[in-house]
Amino acid sequence: MGTQPQSPKHLEDWLRDAHAMEKQAEKMLESQASRLEHYPQLKARIEQHLIETRGQAEKIEQCLSLLGTDLSAVKDLGGKLAAFGQGMAGMMASDEVVKGSLASYAFEHFEIASYKALIQAAEKVGKPEIARICEAILKEEEAMAEWLSQHLDDTTRQFLERSEHDDLQAKT
Repeated sequence: MGTQPQSPKHLEDWLRDAHAMEKQAEKMLESQASRLEHYPQLKARIEQHLIETRGQAEKIEQCLSLLGTDLSAVKDLGGKLAAFGQGMAGMMASDEVVKGSLASYAFEHFEIASYKALIQAAEKVGKPEIARICEAILKEEEAMAEWLSQHLDDTTRQFLERSEHDDLQAKT
């Protein structure tokens, strides 16, 4: 007597949350990239991750389709993580590039935890194709978090050096 896969309700709910999370990440990354004039390496990596993030939202839509979810309802959920994203955006100030890096690093780890939970939920209900998609997204999120971690010291030093000179704009 084998165990039957459980209802995918949690999986579907969490995929909806992940879709909203990726849409919020897209807005945050667009905003951040548009303001980074003096940090070309950081700007390039954020723009690369923005492309990945758009693809991740599409992959989540694919996962929801695999569950038979009506995607028109999903696209209306956009504001679910708005408060979290607004809190991150509210950190932007005169030391915007440093606080933006900190916020991005924190958000990446939030995404990493979300995808780990999604993988477990997909496996629990017998949806290995959804687990595989989430594993691929997880690798991209982990790579971005690692990149941010490796470059935070340099970004901070660069900001501090620029901020010592009144004629140089340090924050962007």
